[in-house]
Amino acid sequence: MDEARAVLRRLERIEALDRERADPRTLLAELRELVREAEDWVRVEGEPERAAAAVERCKEAIAGEIVHV
Repeated sequence: MDEARAVLRRLERIEALDRERADPRTLLAELRELVREAEDWVRVEGEPERAAAAVERCKEAIAGEIVHV
């Protein structure tokens, strides 16, 4: 459950940075940490396929952001 809370806190932080129009590199660093925390969550959860798919979608989203930064 701590892993899920970490992901939710990270999402809130990312949303706040986005609202503040933070430097894209700062936002990208937070997104990378989000993926790392989501991977931690996957290891703990009982539905690894579903969680792994969510992590993969996050990675793809980050890859798309890298192109735009």
